[in-house]
Amino acid sequence: MRAVLCSSNAHKLAELQVALPGWELELLHADEYPEEIGESYYENALAKARFGRGVSPSAAWMLGEDSGIEVVALRGGPGLHSSRWSVRWIDELLERLEGAEDRRARYVCDLVALGPECQELRGTGTLEGAIGKERRGREGFGYDPIFVPIGESRTVAELGDAWKRSNSHRARAARALAEAAASEPRTCSLRPGRPPRSPRASTGETS
Repeated sequence: MRAVLCSSNAHKLAELQVALPGWELELLHADEYPEEIGESYYENALAKARFGRGVSPSAAWMLGEDSGIEVVALRGGPGLHSSRWSVRWIDELLERLEGAEDRRARYVCDLVALGPECQELRGTGTLEGAIGKERRGREGFGYDPIFVPIGESRTVAELGDAWKRSNSHRARAARALAEAAASEPRTCSLRPGRPPRSPRASTGETS
């Protein structure tokens, strides 16, 4: 299956290429991308896939992705705003959690694929863990230097890119998407307004 990831993020592409064997994935080359103004990761991912559907080859599937980190002590924040709530993402988060005993957090990812005939597939994945007290590790990206998955003593950045490509929230969402692809996809609606809800497969842990 040929698919275009509606993003300029090469790190995300690398993760998905491992998690979706048999898919021919490439990045969407665009001067700009749609704003993330949805009320859920799903709405943002769908908006990106719809955008790609309008500017890319008609024979390819369009793959939209949105993800974030949700911290219990911040009432689920920064969540949908994870990539833009501060110019100092990690430092800001560590400062907000200074002295906090409850450092539980989770990564969340939603993937939406739109097919040439407007078929829609969806996959969701989560990775549970906690926020460390300092940066550790050099691999990964985003909040990985301070995110410690459940069952691990090292951050994702210390565990490394190979670990992340198999275990991240994005990898889990991709596996759920592949499961959805094995069943009959639903037909999507391109009418303006709030994106419709769709059945989804989900991998990962929630608590």
